[in-house]
Formats: sequence, structure tokens, C-alpha cells
Amino acid sequence: MTSGTRPPATRQNLLALQRRLDRVDKGTGLLRRKREALAAELFRLARPAASARASIAARAATAYPVLVGALAREGAYGLRALGWPGRDLKVGIRSTQVWGIAVAEILDRPPVRRTLQARGMAPPGISGSAEEAASAFEELTELLLDAANREALLRRLGEALARTSRQVNTLERRLGPALRADLGAIRRTLDEREREEHLRLQRLLRARQGRG
Repeated sequence: MTSGTRPPATRQNLLALQRRLDRVDKGTGLLRRKREALAAELFRLARPAASARASIAARAATAYPVLVGALAREGAYGLRALGWPGRDLKVGIRSTQVWGIAVAEILDRPPVRRTLQARGMAPPGISGSAEEAASAFEELTELLLDAANREALLRRLGEALARTSRQVNTLERRLGPALRADLGAIRRTLDEREREEHLRLQRLLRARQGRG
């Protein structure tokens, strides 16, 4: 119910609107507290996330030049041959909830960094630049996997915070004011009717007294 579809001015509608406004005020308070909790959790995660991102950026900044050097020495086909056979990195994932928000969490993962023997190539068959590039990107992959849970949670918390803020704004700026406007209009109409009825009764009383 909004001021554009204002209900008839009756006591029943007045009570119904008041109950609805009470629910809106209670819901607004709950959403405000949820918004504060989400913001606090985001701030708590922000510093370690920023540190992890800085580590990832720093490692990427050193890994890619090493890769360029390895490409210059071995060529794309040479590096592809050195990287054979490929491997799948399988991680264990579970669905969980944080602050009522569904998130996917990495529970366990295999080690990413390998020795020369684990790569299946004898040391003489691998140049120093290729080995350094492989190690750098394995380390970068580990940093990305380590940061994945926090980044996913940050994203979901940010989405939930934005959604909750929109809900609070809707209740505070649209629904609440519209209900209060309807309540005020109904109260004024009922008060006016009550005054008119009181005056009518006074006139009737005076008329009866005059006849008596």
C-alpha cells in the first residue's frame, strides 16, 4: 500500500497500516544490523586479502619475465615438450555458509610444486630458465589456490552487503515514508470526521434544548 493506492480511511485500515509499519521498522533494524555485521566481516578480511593480492602480483611480476626468457631459449614447442606430460590438479570442495551466505570452500589440494624428477625430465634435459619458469608458476598457482577461499568469500560478502544496503534504502526511503504518509492521511481524515460528528451532536443537543 502506498500513497498512490491509499486505502479507505477506516479504523481497521489504520490498525493494519500501523502493524505493517511496525513490521517494516523491525525489519529495517534487523537489516541494518546485518549490514553492519557484513561490513565488519569485509573489513576483517580486507587486510589479509590485500596482502595476498600483493604477494600474487609480486610473484606474477617476476614469473612472467622468467617465462619470456625461457621462451627465448627453448621456444614455445620446446617448453611444451618440457612440460609434458600434463597433470590435473584436483581439489576437494564443499559447500558451506558464512553469515547465511552460501559459499564454496576448498578443503584440500595436492602440492603444486614438484622436483625435477617429479616432472619426468632428467636434469640435463631442462635448461635453468625453463626450470626457473616452472617453479615460478607453480609457486604462483599455490598462491592463487591459497587465496581462492578468501576471494570467493569477499565477493559473496560484497554482493550480500550491496543487496542488504538496497533493501535498507528501499525500506527507509520508500516503503516506510509511504506507509507513514498513508497513516497520517487516515488519521487526519478520521480526526476530521470525529470533529464533525462532535459538532453535529452539539448542534442536535442545542436544538433539543431549544425545543424544550
